[in-house]
Amino acid sequence: MKLIQSLVLLLMSTITLAQTKPVEKFQSLPFGAIKPRGWLKEQMQKDVDGFVGNLDLIVPDLINDPIYSTGRLQKHSKVKDLGNHKEGDVAGDEQYKWWNSETQSNWWDGYLRNVFLLEDKKGIEKAKKYVENILATQDEDGYIGIYDKELRYNFSSENGELWSKASLYRGLLAYYEYTKDENVFTAVKRAVENVMENYPFYASSPFYSGTSFNGGVSHGLTFTDVLERMYFHTKDEKYRDYALFLYKDFSNTYQSEADVQLKNILDPGYKLKSHGVHTFEHIRTLIIAKYAAENSELTNALDIYLERIKNATTISGGAIGDEWIAERNADATHIGYEYCSLQELMDSYSLLFQKTGKAKIGDDIENIFYNAAQGSRNPNHSCIAYLKTDNSFEMLGTKNGETEPDRKQTRYKYSPAHQDVAVCCNPNAGRISPYFVQNSWMKENETTFVAALLMPNVLESSVNGNIVIIENITEYPNQKEFKFKITQSKPSGFTLKIRKPTWVKKIKTNEVYRIENDFIVIERTFFTSDVINLSFETEIQVKKDNIGSHYFTYGVLLFALPIKAKEIVGKIYYTKFTDFTYEPFLKTRYLFKNNEKFRYKNGFIKTKLINQNTNKIEKVELIPIGKTILRQTTF
Repeated sequence: MKLIQSLVLLLMSTITLAQTKPVEKFQSLPFGAIKPRGWLKEQMQKDVDGFVGNLDLIVPDLINDPIYSTGRLQKHSKVKDLGNHKEGDVAGDEQYKWWNSETQSNWWDGYLRNVFLLEDKKGIEKAKKYVENILATQDEDGYIGIYDKELRYNFSSENGELWSKASLYRGLLAYYEYTKDENVFTAVKRAVENVMENYPFYASSPFYSGTSFNGGVSHGLTFTDVLERMYFHTKDEKYRDYALFLYKDFSNTYQSEADVQLKNILDPGYKLKSHGVHTFEHIRTLIIAKYAAENSELTNALDIYLERIKNATTISGGAIGDEWIAERNADATHIGYEYCSLQELMDSYSLLFQKTGKAKIGDDIENIFYNAAQGSRNPNHSCIAYLKTDNSFEMLGTKNGETEPDRKQTRYKYSPAHQDVAVCCNPNAGRISPYFVQNSWMKENETTFVAALLMPNVLESSVNGNIVIIENITEYPNQKEFKFKITQSKPSGFTLKIRKPTWVKKIKTNEVYRIENDFIVIERTFFTSDVINLSFETEIQVKKDNIGSHYFTYGVLLFALPIKAKEIVGKIYYTKFTDFTYEPFLKTRYLFKNNEKFRYKNGFIKTKLINQNTNKIEKVELIPIGKTILRQTTF
């Protein structure tokens, strides 16, 4: 083992540091600087009142497992019964030992972010007690994690050492950013230092784990999220240097989820094949590595990787995650996407947006949230789809009726937990809205605010010590009008940049502005109480996907033909929370009709399509995909 590790460490030198590092375009803001408003706040409140706020009651054994304290894993710890079916699993039993750390830490991360943004006093008190309990588990040497002393940092097979820390520390850092509780930051800093001491720079191999399945080890690469946020707070380069070290080690050890390994990216014949959520979360590590050490190899690798992901992404923004990419390209009917993948890809694009400042990335982020993510929520009940397709002809467990050999597929349904598969997508469904809100505003410099993502929200920040509050009053994306209400203690001059989506045909405002790299730039002195009124004009666009099928968009929204269905009640959890499946009343399919007129009115696209069963032309009304359960989206 020591010989293998020595060879790995030698290979790491293939990525070389450069003297200069790339300049980051925008600066992210602390969690809590931006809060939701309007319909988005109402939806987040429904989530907290629903499964997002009650998952600890829906699956109490998983959330309340003391895996970080008295239940830390030991050599003789037994595999846990998580209540899931394991038919067709390739992972083996070892992952089930650490699995509860992911479930509960991702859930708490989403929960505490939601309640803080909603200013929910009861929820905030609950989050405070949780954080106090976690900090009480910290050992004298700084360790916070799931392994007893006999196991920690000493693995040659599948484990969740770094993954359990990444999912936990992300939430703790968000808590610190909102509360400014220095005790929390100190605890996280000591815990990160403990990792760096036990997996020292270029003198260890954190990702060596043999040659068997190691999904938990691969998830652990997201520890770079924590390192990036530590750099955000301290500006200490050692955190980014350590992130680069982790990427090098990951690239030169055996990984069952290996899409992001440098040698695979630079191989022109390589096709994405890993578990989708790994592939998309690892974008962030590659971005961080690039900005830790600028060189042409890493820059080229990131460009190649992003292009491959684009080919795996459906028109709604959902990237293949059902659950392995398996060298496939996107398809509206035969390719599904996992809710976990939606959160991870959106978060990765948000980091990319912050680093590059490219406006088009904002379109990609909004596409994921407003189409794939909203379209994977049940509009009538508090539950989500684990897996979903753009063309969703049924939701009876399998992918539009397709069967999978050697697997009992149940992921294509709506559930508040999905415990029969894994309680991973529901915690991530609780994270996606707060992360979306957090990245909606950025700063370019001390006097320039950037409205990166469009939504109803309110920003509180400062210009040279002067507190500035900017509220975006809007019904976007269902409407295209915006009222930026600005409040400050004294008049001041600053610059406001508003992202101009690619679908905008005309901008209407009384403000003097210029367009700069697809941002609307307004630069003037603002009064203590001021308003910017802005609206966008657009038109229906009929596009083709990668196999030549047609689809309709209006603004950011993707439209679909809803399919009426029979709702079937399934398992009931904790009184009011229920699984649902959906069986269509009819199996009618429609074809696109060339040269047909279409118009947008009151939230509908009205047009005519060809009934494939009768070959007759019928009038239809398409609605936003986020308001559908069963639907046909491509024609």
